[in-house]
Amino acid sequence: MSRIPRERMNPAGKRPGKTGRAGKDAPAVEPLNIVHGTLPSREVILRFIADHPQKASKRELARAFGLKGDSRVELKQMLQELEQEGMLQKNRKSLIRPGALPPVTVLDITTRDKDGDLIGRPAEWPEDQGVAPAVAIRQQSPAGRQGKGKAPVAGLGDRILAKIFPAVDRGGPAYTARIIKVIDRRRGASMGVFRTAPGGGGRLLPIERRGEEMVIDPEFTGGATDGDLVEVEIARLGRFGLPRAKVLSVVGSVGSEKAISMIAIHAHGIPHVFPPAVVAEAEAAKPASMSHREDWRDVPLITIDPADAKDHDDAVYAELDPSPDNPGGVIVTVAIADVSWYVRPNSPLDREALKRGNSVYFPDRVVPMLPERISNDLCSLKEGVDRPALAVRMSFSGEGRKIGHIFHRIMMKSAAKLSYQQAQAAIDGKPDDQTGPMLEPILKPLWHAYEVMKRGRDRRQPLELDMPERKILLKPDGTVDRVVVPPRLDAHKLIEEMMIQANVCAAETLEKKRQPLIYRIHDGPTLAKQEILREFLATLGISLAKGGNMRANNFNGILAKADGTPHQTMVSEMVLRSQSQAIYGPENIGHFGLNLMKYAHFTSPIRRYADLIVHRALVGSLGFGEGGITPDEEAALDDIAAEISTFERRAMAAERETVDRLIAHHLSGRVGEEFAGRVSGVTKSGLFVALPDYGADGFVPISTLGTDYFIYDEAHQALSGERTGLGYRLGDSVTVKLAEAIPLAGALRFEMVSEGREMPAAVRSFHKAGRRDRGQVRKKPGTRPPRGRH
Repeated sequence: MSRIPRERMNPAGKRPGKTGRAGKDAPAVEPLNIVHGTLPSREVILRFIADHPQKASKRELARAFGLKGDSRVELKQMLQELEQEGMLQKNRKSLIRPGALPPVTVLDITTRDKDGDLIGRPAEWPEDQGVAPAVAIRQQSPAGRQGKGKAPVAGLGDRILAKIFPAVDRGGPAYTARIIKVIDRRRGASMGVFRTAPGGGGRLLPIERRGEEMVIDPEFTGGATDGDLVEVEIARLGRFGLPRAKVLSVVGSVGSEKAISMIAIHAHGIPHVFPPAVVAEAEAAKPASMSHREDWRDVPLITIDPADAKDHDDAVYAELDPSPDNPGGVIVTVAIADVSWYVRPNSPLDREALKRGNSVYFPDRVVPMLPERISNDLCSLKEGVDRPALAVRMSFSGEGRKIGHIFHRIMMKSAAKLSYQQAQAAIDGKPDDQTGPMLEPILKPLWHAYEVMKRGRDRRQPLELDMPERKILLKPDGTVDRVVVPPRLDAHKLIEEMMIQANVCAAETLEKKRQPLIYRIHDGPTLAKQEILREFLATLGISLAKGGNMRANNFNGILAKADGTPHQTMVSEMVLRSQSQAIYGPENIGHFGLNLMKYAHFTSPIRRYADLIVHRALVGSLGFGEGGITPDEEAALDDIAAEISTFERRAMAAERETVDRLIAHHLSGRVGEEFAGRVSGVTKSGLFVALPDYGADGFVPISTLGTDYFIYDEAHQALSGERTGLGYRLGDSVTVKLAEAIPLAGALRFEMVSEGREMPAAVRSFHKAGRRDRGQVRKKPGTRPPRGRH
């Protein structure tokens, strides 16, 4: 992949040579009046960022306006003020207007306009920002830009990586896009639920809200039975009536986990079938050689993973540091499967791995990034089998400070494969036949090293949000058996901390070598989100200092104040919502949540493409032989980071929706029953209620709460009755009745059983102020204002 050159600009700030209808005959945009060397007004700054998103970093803005010295400081202060007021927000290394698209975005081409031009929308878009904006796709000539190279051509249903520009023609979509590459060309297949029809054949009920019902003739049912989830293709389109379809494959009963995960795979366009060329390359792969490798097969590295893990990409070992210069210190070794040896740049395996971005994990199914021959065999650190790896030896002082590290390319042989529970049981005094002989020489040194490293972690004070993770256990038929919260063991924390430190070492080494890489970056909360959190905490008597220089330990202090109080869960939820989302990027801004300045994902190259890029960068920059990063990859890191960040969000959404659908199906036979729940969200239109025993959320519409007029108070995260003063707040324990379950949509609708509780005086005073501001009159008991006012 090669870097796309930056769009050229003429002196008036307009882009020449546009192709496609958007902007073809548009009126000229009034140029900005820029006086170089003079700090522009806020309005000019906002206009410039909207018109030039590719030049919206602080450095580019200073360069564009010719600012130096004190003027650059004043610009920084102005940008901070605009962020605090919600006029700007950070996006990776740039600034964008709230709700604006970033300069490089993954789009799904969904439709055509009245002139036949393609229209796309962002592949992932936050629900709280409303409808995703439309983007006009600018198809280039077959010869490419300036007649050089072959331009990518996309069609309806394709997923593309695109460069985004503000539209000049204000009468159409707000943006235009130039195609950088086509990520996925979707097949013309659709998915739905087969329902039999009298006399044979049947109909296809779509699984997507905008889907269309289809007729399936008897000869095209493909053996499907009533209620099966099927994949179909259109057999015939007529001028009248419904389209007719042919069943291509029967996925299974719509109630099974396999079928439900396939809905998410289909809905999000997740590649799940490896092309023949990829499978062939994987099957032809041979075990790695000893070229440029050290022989570490006598080092007793062990893997500690979930009991049901099929691939093992990390192994650990620890020992006391024998150096007299480091009393009480330890040496920790982390070895990671050498995927870069097998997956070479621009090979079929590599192109498919980038297309997927990461493995996707469903309750009883994995859509892997790499074929099983690679992920579960050649790159899995199996017990007693020679396997290639990249290893880092890290030295820590007795106080837990990392004082040095060094990378090696090795051949290793895992001494044991343990589960988290097995390793923890041995440390807790219950070793088995396998862990008993390993307790003194391997396991106890590992736990001692973790205790040393924990001193450094405690001093660093990363964000300590302890939100329980629920796991769905399935029956043999793929339906839900029960939902459990697995205990968080020291064994989990040990592996987590050792992996974090290995990731830090990778970033530090590559920076020292001046090697371009992809960082794992996590920005701090925006000033707007801080203000929302500050207002909410004030209602509980908890203060949050103002200012943009927040650190993770500021939030830990808030969590500590709420610990053990009735508001603990509520505060944890609000702190979580205030945080930004971690992404990948070639420009380092640090990791806010972990409180680390340099961080890059290195430890899971089997399931994350970002880690594979970091492996290649280490191999190339450290002279470790074959499989290093290429110049083309280095030039494309910005685009790669944008893609894999989007694919990560795609995977998270698919995993979450599958769980929602499974739980909705599991509870569909219990309509009318009552459940213990907790208010997990408060909106103008109603309450979200979580069922802790099931890991599911449902909605209580405001229209069903009672006869009072309920007012939404964002600062207090409350809905309360204007007449009675009774209501519900975030975190309240409630009892609800299941009114409806829609398995295909993963939706639950509840009715509130619990009476509302008396709201604090601050909420009641908010009501009075609200009535004065809005000129409201008190409604008679039993009456309700129009729904549009809720």
